[in-house]
Amino acid sequence: MSANSNLQMSSWPQPLAALELIKPITWFPPMWAFLCGVISSGGALTGNVGLIALGLILAGPIVCGMSQAANDWCDRHVDKINEPHRPIPSGRIPGLWGAWIAIAMSVLALAVSWQLGPWGFGATVFGVLAAWAYSAEPVRLKRSGWWGPGLVALCYEGLPWFTGAAILSAGAPSVQVFGIAALYALGAHGIMTLNDFKALEGDRKLGINSLPVTLGPDRAARLACVVMIVPQIAVIALLFLWGKPAFAVAIFAALIGQVLAMRVLLRDPKARAPWYNGTGVSLYVSGMMIAAFGLRGLEAAL
Repeated sequence: MSANSNLQMSSWPQPLAALELIKPITWFPPMWAFLCGVISSGGALTGNVGLIALGLILAGPIVCGMSQAANDWCDRHVDKINEPHRPIPSGRIPGLWGAWIAIAMSVLALAVSWQLGPWGFGATVFGVLAAWAYSAEPVRLKRSGWWGPGLVALCYEGLPWFTGAAILSAGAPSVQVFGIAALYALGAHGIMTLNDFKALEGDRKLGINSLPVTLGPDRAARLACVVMIVPQIAVIALLFLWGKPAFAVAIFAALIGQVLAMRVLLRDPKARAPWYNGTGVSLYVSGMMIAAFGLRGLEAAL
């Protein structure tokens, strides 16, 4: 009997496979965005260390991890084509364990978020529902190259930023904080489009209409670049308008670096998308933190 057959017959998931299922590498974006929200709120940091730490754990390991488990469970047929080595199609997470892990983590997310007050709980309810709407039938928004990446971008960048700011402010964030968070969430739609390149073959076979499938790699990559650039230009303009020119110039420098990386990306989008995710995207999220520090204390200065 093959090793893979033994895995399929096992009734318990492998511990390392369960960790792989919730993909720790994906936790960084929402945790970073949550921290941007905390910084941008202008709230005291030293007296809220425990609250901030709980929010970071909720945004990354719990909510993002839950969304990854839900996505892998709902995508198990796609992954047989694209990535058969993943925990569920490989049999390292057998039976219904993938679904049970995702459901249990959904409940855990709601329980933990209750400790963060109404804003934290409300944002988490939205995030949990969005994760299942993205992956699960009959909604399965990931079938759309527009709604799917847009929802993920919102939940990875905009929602955690808003939540971090709301928790530290103990109320609704300022219009300025909300606007910058929304702009970076909009720009992240382009990042999510580039992320879809890795599943191009399986998406074509199974009718998932990602932008790389419907537009082709070249046009999808060009569109993604425009979607990333335009919101950042708006952020730069707003920071100048609000009297924060040093922060605007720093973000502009990061944007120039992204444009140079985009020129490399567009030579061969399918092959270079993973490279861009490690270079251009790093500059994008660096700009987010620069903007967060620019927003800190802004409301009092206006």
